[in-house]
Order: sequence, then C-alpha cells, then structure tokens
Amino acid sequence: MEKKLSRRLFIEKTITSCIGLVAINPLLSSSGSVSTGMRFGLVTYQWGRDWDLPSLIANCEKTGFLGVELRTQHAHGVEINLTAAQRDEVKKRFNDSPVTCIGYGSNFEYHSPDPEKLRENIEQTKEYIKLCKDIGATGIKVKPNDLPAEVLKEITIAQIATSLNEVGKFAQDYGQLIRVEVHGNFTQELPNMRAIFEQVTEPNVKICWNSNDTDLLPPGLEGNFNMVKKWFGDTVHVRELNIGDYPYRPLFDLFTGINYNGWILLEARTDPEDRIAAMKEQLNLFHQLITNAKKP
Repeated sequence: MEKKLSRRLFIEKTITSCIGLVAINPLLSSSGSVSTGMRFGLVTYQWGRDWDLPSLIANCEKTGFLGVELRTQHAHGVEINLTAAQRDEVKKRFNDSPVTCIGYGSNFEYHSPDPEKLRENIEQTKEYIKLCKDIGATGIKVKPNDLPAEVLKEITIAQIATSLNEVGKFAQDYGQLIRVEVHGNFTQELPNMRAIFEQVTEPNVKICWNSNDTDLLPPGLEGNFNMVKKWFGDTVHVRELNIGDYPYRPLFDLFTGINYNGWILLEARTDPEDRIAAMKEQLNLFHQLITNAKKP
C-alpha cells in the first residue's frame, strides 16, 4: 500500500512540476485541482477515442487530466465482454495511477415508444452498472434523447423518469450514480429536464450539465442553471473552453457561486494535430476560469 501511494504521489508531483501550474497559480494543489474543489478531466469522446487504456492513462498523467469518463465503443475496450480478471486489471491500472476512473459514458436512452427497445436499454444499463462497480468507477452516464412527436410529451417524460428510477434503484446496490446528461432533441431544453427530474425519486440519479446552446434559451443561462441546480451530480461536460461562443466565464461564476465540488469534463469536438499540447492548453484555460470566477 505504501509503495502504491508513494508512486501516485510521485506522479502527481511530476505532473504539477512539468506543467508548472503551481508557480503561476497559487490556488492549485499538488494534485492539479483547485481550491474550489472543481477538478478537470477528459471524456474520451474525440481526443481519447483511439488510445488504448495504457496510452489513455499515460496521456492523462502527462497532461494533468486526473479523471476520465470512458466512452463506449472506443479503443480502450472497456466493455461488458471483459472477464472478471480483465475487469480487475482495468481497476488495477487506475489504482496504480493518479488518474481516476470517474465512470462510463453510455448511449443508453429511455424515450423510445417501443417497449422492447426501452427494456433493452434499461437492461443493458444494468449490465454496465455492474461493469462500473468492477472497474472501480462511481457511475454511468445515460441520456434522454428525444420527445417523440407521436407520443404526448407528458407520457414520454414520465417514462424517462420511471426508467431512471428503475436503473437508479438498481445502481444503489452497486454504489453507483446515474448521471443524466442534458442531451437530445427537446430533452436538452432545461424546462424538460426539470419536468423529468420532478418525477425522479432515487437520490443517486443526478443531472450532468452539458454546456449546450439551448442553455441560453429563455430564461437565459442563469435562469436555466438555477432551474435544475438542486439535481446536479458530480460531473459537468464542457467543450473546448476557447472555441465557440458558449459563455464559459459566466458558467464558472455560477458553479463557483454554489461551491460546486465535482468534475469538469472536457468533451472535445475538434481534431487538433497535437492532442497532448491541446489538453495542456485546455487545463490552463480551466485554471484561468477558476482563478477569475466570482467567489460566493
């Protein structure tokens, strides 16, 4: 145990030293996090899609990304077909690294009016909840993805909430969170997310803010944020912090204002020539936003 901990500390200190962040930002701790408690990590959506697991962990270590959400069907190959021994190996790789396996980014959705398709999504969610437990993660990301035009909106919203309650109750036995990404046609609109969560009863079912353009629809960023903030979990998705016109500075003000203590996860969309350099740049931008955020 002492050997393992000393290795983790050595790598963490090396990361901080190499990036040189402590010298330029006194708010940083030796783990690369900030005094607010918010930490920066990676969704493997684009920038990690073709890295096997050892490469993914190594690249997160060298860039200071100390958390990762594993996306399904990516080169890291962490799927439910892994044997018990292989799952233990994944868990060990993360335990031997300062990089945290935050969870799994699935595509499971619960809006379909087809009962068989809905049941398949629910049952597959349960299998990946087991996988998350086995690899040492803390939750699975799911998403509502539509409000089908042929079904009354209220019926689909109730169906989504009922499904979330079922998988949430199941996940409690495995110590896992259900992270519901603000995603999909109509369902990414915050009033609809609120309507879903007003019917969610399981305490481990949480909202993952997704930094969508629809966040700016009336009543605006702050109004939409306040509309659902009581259901926030421990993950937030952002895109590149210096690309596009999403108001990340006001968003970070809002998160700082509620003393948010979770992971800000980069779900990058671009394809930079040097992803390692791009990751270091994004981490620096994250620290700047934290440093300049309005304190409560």
